[in-house]
Amino acid sequence: MPAILNRYATPLITGLFLVSLVSGIALFFHWGSAWFHGMHEWLSMVLIVPFGLHIWKNWRPMSCYLKRAPMALALALSLVAALAFALPSVIGPENGARRGPPQFAIAQALFDAPLSEAAPVLGISGTDAAAKLGATVTQSLTEIAAAQDSSAAALAEQLMVQP
Repeated sequence: MPAILNRYATPLITGLFLVSLVSGIALFFHWGSAWFHGMHEWLSMVLIVPFGLHIWKNWRPMSCYLKRAPMALALALSLVAALAFALPSVIGPENGARRGPPQFAIAQALFDAPLSEAAPVLGISGTDAAAKLGATVTQSLTEIAAAQDSSAAALAEQLMVQP
C-alpha cells in the first residue's frame, strides 16, 4: 500500500465517521435535515474507501478478530439489529396500513376520497372536477386514474391548473 494511503486511511475513517455520527444524530432528531441529509448520505459513501484501505492495511489483526467469538457475536447482533428495521418494509405493512412519510398518507387519503370532497381541497368544485375529468363526483381520483390509465397525482395536478 502506498505510504500516503497507509498514513491517511485511519485518520480519514475517524474524520468521516465523526461527520456521519453528527449528521446521523441531527437527522434522527430532525435538526437541519436539509443541511445534513446529503452530507450524511454522500460522506458515508465516501467512508467506504478509507474503510477498505484500513481493512487492507490491518488485514492480519482483522483476520485474527474474525476467528474469535466476540467479532462473530458483534456481527450477528448488528445483522439482527439491521433486520429488525428492514424486515417490516420487506414483509409489508400490517393490517393494510401504509407506511412512509405522513404527507404520503395525506395525499393518498385525498386521492381515495370522492371528487365531491377532494376537489375543493384542490381549488375546484366537485362538479367542475368531474366534468373536467369525465367522471362522476362519487368517484375518487384513484378510481378515475385506474380507468384512464393515468395516475391520481397527474389528475390532481390537472385539476390544480387554472384554465
